[in-house]
Order: sequence, then structure tokens, then C-alpha cells
Amino acid sequence: MNAARSRKTPAPRTPRRLRLFWVVFVLLAILLYRTVLQSFELPPQGYRLKVPRGSSWIHVAEQLAEQGFITSAMSLRVWLMLRPGEEVLRSGVFVLRPPMTLDQLVQRLAEAPDGTQPLVLIEGERFKDLRKKLEGREDVRQAMSSLTDAEILAAIGAEEKHPEGLFAPNTYVIEEGERDLDILRRLYQRQKRILAEEWAGRQSGLPYNNAYEALIMASIIEKETGVAEERAQIAGVFVRRLQVGMRLQTDPTVIYGVGERYKGDITRAHLREDTPYNTYRRAGLPPTPIANPGRAAIHAALHPAEGDALFFVATGDGRHIFSATLAEHNRAVNRYQR
Repeated sequence: MNAARSRKTPAPRTPRRLRLFWVVFVLLAILLYRTVLQSFELPPQGYRLKVPRGSSWIHVAEQLAEQGFITSAMSLRVWLMLRPGEEVLRSGVFVLRPPMTLDQLVQRLAEAPDGTQPLVLIEGERFKDLRKKLEGREDVRQAMSSLTDAEILAAIGAEEKHPEGLFAPNTYVIEEGERDLDILRRLYQRQKRILAEEWAGRQSGLPYNNAYEALIMASIIEKETGVAEERAQIAGVFVRRLQVGMRLQTDPTVIYGVGERYKGDITRAHLREDTPYNTYRRAGLPPTPIANPGRAAIHAALHPAEGDALFFVATGDGRHIFSATLAEHNRAVNRYQR
């Protein structure tokens, strides 16, 4: 027998680096299971975790490790490295209740701290309403109480000279001790981003010279109707009026121009008073927004409904009747308001 033929070819050996890779992979998988899928140890009554302003996730991990709730600070840091994106860390006091995984912990610390009330800015509210809300909060550091509206805008880096309409309605998480000007800057930047996104996708042929004019229109739409499906119809009426040279003749702008003298009823004297916001006496848009519009109203201003309606009248239940001719409109007014 030929010796060369009887010799068996040895099996290929696994490279050392590959074996090392699989060992590390298995160890990381075990660590991931222990830190994420398993609940870490918390006392039955829970634990009050205080996260000071400016803290980092390393600080949180060290706190939990010192209390013996996690095996080491590294376990939380490893999990954070494995999660996609940057994790938000709020400051304040958080009550952690068992059972809780590290994944749930990360989500909890991105939410409002316990005992902290969110800031709610409702669609259609004015800047004076927002300012009053901030000034009335003890958990907010006050820095703007002595500032004028113009000084506040300059402090937050706003380009505009009038504050109305520049702040996005939403529910916001407020960190304890957060400065009022920093909160306003956050709301301002959100509204700027929303307006830019909606302006970029606007319909063609709209009678606006810039995005700010669309914001003005959106604020009027916001004050005219609270019915979602009517926003585009209201926008269509006002856009067509601008296109054919008609005055907008909208009560909310008149009321805004009257200011603190408005007591709940619009009068003939109000309609005759010549203010920059009296759209019965002046053509075109008013000089500024009259409230803070939400995204839906901004979208409607930039995507008005097609049609031939030039008039509308409130029916008394929050809705409106739309008419193409003055005769139809007068009949609707007689039916619903007279």
C-alpha cells in the first residue's frame, strides 16, 4: 500500500481570532441578557433616584452600582452602547418601582420626573397665555419676568420682532429648575422646524410671499374653527379672497386688534375701529399672527381645499356653512344667526 495514499488529510483548524470572537460574542450575549431581559434588583418599596441637572449616564450607572441594584456601572454603559441613537436623560427625582429592566429604566429617565407637571400649550393660545403659564411655575427658573416681549425674542435668538405665533403648541416635559428662556427657545425652534417642513411641501400658486405670511394665515384658521375637517375649507375661503382682492373680514383679527378692551362681544364700534388687525377695513393679511397655530392649521394654510366658496357662517355648534355667493351667505346668516 502506498503510504502517501493511506495518510488522512487533517481537518482545518479554526483560526484563533475567530475562536476569540465567538467567546467574546457569547460573553456579551450573556451580559446583555442579564442586564436587559432580567430585572435588576430594587427594594420592594422602590427607590428614589435623583438625577441632578447636567448629570450623565455614567453618573446614573455609578449611583445604581453603589446601591447594589446593578452588578457594575459597566452593565448599563454596555446596554446604552448597544441601543441605537442617543438616549435622552432628564433631570429630577424619579421613583423606580420593581420589577424594572435596564431597558425600562432608560425609557423612564427620558420621561417627566415624578411630581413634575408638563407644560401644555394649546392650539390657539396667545403668547401672553404662554408667558403667564411660565411665570406661574415654581419649578421654572425665572429670567424673563422683567423683560419686554422684544427683549425675550432677542434672548432666545428669534429673528422676528413680534412673539405671536412663534411657539409650537404641544405638551412639553419640563425639567425642575429649567430656565424659562430655555423653554421658550425650545418651543420656538420646534415651531420654526414645523413651519419650514410644511412650507417646503406647500401647494403651488398660494398668495403668500413667505412662510411667515402662511403662519399668519394659519393663526387665523386656528381661531376660526376647532373642527379638524373644516381647516382646509376655511383656508380655501381666505386664499380665494386674497386671490380675487376681497378683504378677509374675519372677527378673530378684529378681536386681537381690540386687545384687552374686548369683553366677549364684538360690536359695530369694534368693526369700524381702524387697527392694523381690522380685516374688515384693511385688505390683505394682518401684520402678524394672532395666536399660536398648531401643525394642522399650518398644513391647512399651505394646502387649502379647492372649491368656489367665498363665505362661511357659524351654525352655533362649532361648525360652519360655506357659500359661493353673497345671496347664499345671507340666507345662511338669516337661518343660523338672526
